[in-house]
Amino acid sequence: MSVMRYRSQEYMKNNAFPFWIQQYRHDSMNVPPAHSHDFIELVYVVKGEAKHVFEEQTYRIQTNDIFIINPGEVHTFEVEVGKKIDIINCLFLPNLIQDSLLKELGVSQSMDYFYIHPFLDNKERFHHLLNLKGVYAERLHSLLEGMMNEYTGEGSCYSTLIRLQLVELLILLSRIYNEQQIKQPDSPTIESSSLLVQRVCGYLSRNYDQKISIPSLCKLFTISPRHLNRLFKQETDQTIVEMLQFIRIEKAKKFLIESNDKIIDIAIKVGYDDPAFFSRLFRREVKCSPGKFREQHQNIYITSRESY
Repeated sequence: MSVMRYRSQEYMKNNAFPFWIQQYRHDSMNVPPAHSHDFIELVYVVKGEAKHVFEEQTYRIQTNDIFIINPGEVHTFEVEVGKKIDIINCLFLPNLIQDSLLKELGVSQSMDYFYIHPFLDNKERFHHLLNLKGVYAERLHSLLEGMMNEYTGEGSCYSTLIRLQLVELLILLSRIYNEQQIKQPDSPTIESSSLLVQRVCGYLSRNYDQKISIPSLCKLFTISPRHLNRLFKQETDQTIVEMLQFIRIEKAKKFLIESNDKIIDIAIKVGYDDPAFFSRLFRREVKCSPGKFREQHQNIYITSRESY
């Protein structure tokens, strides 16, 4: 099966407001092709049931389920004959929610669902799928409908209202996520230091294409540079710079395999303004040049996807 790759420009016409939202109904004859994308996708199941095919694994989804698909992850749906599923798709880029806004609201360390849950391994993520109940389901659905109305109407300050509604939605999801973790007796308690490092790793993975510095991270997560560096090294056995470089190189490898973008463009896409530096770093970490890596792996990827 071939895999489509959707880009943010196809949906988000305004670079200053990288957001898009719409409700869809899928049945057995109307499902999207297997696809990946360069944006974050938040999916809420309004009504119905289906199978979610995610990275070649299949999971059942039903009314009031909500989940996040990261950039680059391949997924689609399978709906049984005679059944249907109504979903709300909310698409956005990480820079939609500015760090300064989160800092002012005091929520930069309170969005575990957004910062941590999407970066668990595939099995862990979808075996702990968030299913909303009662008042929470009504409230989250209302927020999504509010964003759809604002997006369609484009009234005064609509982009600001959508940003605030999305932040509220993510904070509520984090509350629900943490409450469900507490209710699971077999779930190990995460120490505060490990939780902080997971949040930072989630932030790095979301914003790898941006200019990231230790001072900016310290300001966002309210911690001193010395303490942050010590905790991060202790938990990951890597420095923050090493982790960021690892994330960027892994993203670059994916772009090299799955696209025909020029190497200079891929360097910029993963956060490096200097393509020569990117190439040296890539060669050091991968033991071959970006061009050689593409040559060795792209045909294998295309063949495997066509047989999938």
